[in-house]
Amino acid sequence: MKLRVASSVLLMATALFTSACSSTANGLAAFDGRSAEEIIEELDQTPVTERATTFRASIHADELILSDQSEQISIEMPADKFYVSVAPYTSQTHDCFYHSLTTCTGELSNAPITVTIISDSGDTIIDKSTTTFDNGFIGMWLPRNLHGTLTIEYEGLTATQPISTDSDAPTCITTTRLF
Repeated sequence: MKLRVASSVLLMATALFTSACSSTANGLAAFDGRSAEEIIEELDQTPVTERATTFRASIHADELILSDQSEQISIEMPADKFYVSVAPYTSQTHDCFYHSLTTCTGELSNAPITVTIISDSGDTIIDKSTTTFDNGFIGMWLPRNLHGTLTIEYEGLTATQPISTDSDAPTCITTTRLF
């Protein structure tokens, strides 16, 4: 009797392990055929409590890198656009260069903000009121090779800093302190 119970437990454990490994391996396959823009949009909109813990998604200037414990895939970013995520803050931040869509969190979750980006030549690139994502970031598709000034306003506080979208620029900006 004990042998049958042990065998049954072993079979169930093996089935669960195989199922878990299978779903992890197939996790990245769910992104096959999708553009970097589509994946980023979906992951940005996902509430923090529902974000995957089985894989990582990292935004670089020229590629979106998706990885799990067994593989890594790279999806090309648009040639004419640069994606940058900004986490404005008042008292708490973290160092970041390449934005992680699955692990980065900022201080101001679901906060109403106004974002303005003016190019060095004086063109208004963005001027809008929006809300930060659940993870405390705001994501923006900007033209490549842009040099300008980013301004964020939140509840009477303002932050202004330079921004660029050169190939060596960060995709994660966590230095936007509101005063």
